[in-house]
Amino acid sequence: MSVERAGWMRLLALASPQTLLDGVRALGPLPAAVPLRAPEIGLVMVRGRVGGSGDPFNLGEATVTRATVRVGSYDGYACILGRNAEHAEAAALCDALLRDERWHARVDAAILEPLRREQTERALQRRRERAATTADFVSVVREREDA
Repeated sequence: MSVERAGWMRLLALASPQTLLDGVRALGPLPAAVPLRAPEIGLVMVRGRVGGSGDPFNLGEATVTRATVRVGSYDGYACILGRNAEHAEAAALCDALLRDERWHARVDAAILEPLRREQTERALQRRRERAATTADFVSVVREREDA
């Protein structure tokens, strides 16, 4: 799988379901998508590492939904966290359309670009929230020394 494809599959999987479904609807008439694997809900084992880089361990299970569709001669795949069949189908459809050069630019502009902006904004918001609760321990020590 190409790095570019892995990137758009990540965007589609992390997208808010409503944003993704709205984007698909905004594309207008689409080619027929044949389900190869209807959405299936299952579990995956989530692994962690001690200290972030040490020995791996099983953290627990997470619910995922996967789907596979064929659009023309392209297969689209999706695996998303949670139990949302519509989200998985829409992500698989977008994956197939993005693999077709006739649709790639249109899907990229209508769906991926808004998702990139949305996810960048979410990341910035998380950073702002973390920064608001960060303690500057050097300043705390200096305040105590001054007292």
